[in-house]
Amino acid sequence: MNALALGLLAALCWGLHDLAVRHVSQSVSVIASLMAVLVSGAVLQFGLVAMMGEFDLTPGTALISAVAAGGCYLLAGISMYAAFQRGPVRLVAPLVASYPVLSVSLAIWRGATISPLHWVAVIAIGAGVSIVAAKSERDTTACPAAGPTATLSLLAAVGFAAAFALGQYATELSDEYSVALVGRLTAIIALGMIALAIRRSIWPRLRALPLLLGMGILDAVAILSVIAAGGLPNAQFASVAASIFGMLTVVLAWAVLREKMILRQWLGCFIAFAGIGYLAL
Repeated sequence: MNALALGLLAALCWGLHDLAVRHVSQSVSVIASLMAVLVSGAVLQFGLVAMMGEFDLTPGTALISAVAAGGCYLLAGISMYAAFQRGPVRLVAPLVASYPVLSVSLAIWRGATISPLHWVAVIAIGAGVSIVAAKSERDTTACPAAGPTATLSLLAAVGFAAAFALGQYATELSDEYSVALVGRLTAIIALGMIALAIRRSIWPRLRALPLLLGMGILDAVAILSVIAAGGLPNAQFASVAASIFGMLTVVLAWAVLREKMILRQWLGCFIAFAGIGYLAL
């Protein structure tokens, strides 16, 4: 499977996962829901490592990068869950999915040459997101202030971009299954320390547990897909292609959660994700 296919698999998993986040975040705290997702995903990843019969992550650069990736992924997860808890999906999903812009910036920093058409795609993403974020005069849906929600969404985008870059770099030096497991265990430990410090429960409602476990499996498959691309040609295609999960999330929110979308916002969605799609070419 090539890097682009792995990215599309991740997009499908995250699209379904994020729709579930919007639903479960209304009744379960961010910390409790995220902990359940991380732990259930870790069980799956531990099983994969056990099946491979080898834990290949020697101390050094690979281990440090995997731990750092786990920390960045936790930052992204907390920010994204909090943003989806506030809503609406049509604002949160495109902003979170804008992290390919950061990937392009990282590529420039590392010496890559970016064509004028790539810059056009980056500008299109920003313009499309602005159109989607603009509240319609006919939209009477009660939502929290857009400013904090947008800030949390962008923080999630930064976290995802950093986590994917660090994880793929670690995979170049080691085994993807071990890298993904170490990153997730790091996130679990850090989240547990945060919950202890602020005295928050990490146990979700029993009724929500089956959905959270399913979300954990989807999340684990998605992150493993992106990280596994680190050893393949054009690894950046995986993280960029995965970003189209936002389009799937927005469409599902419109179809399932009945969140209102007007023509102008659909156009903004199309512009933003067309730009993202071009970056994946």
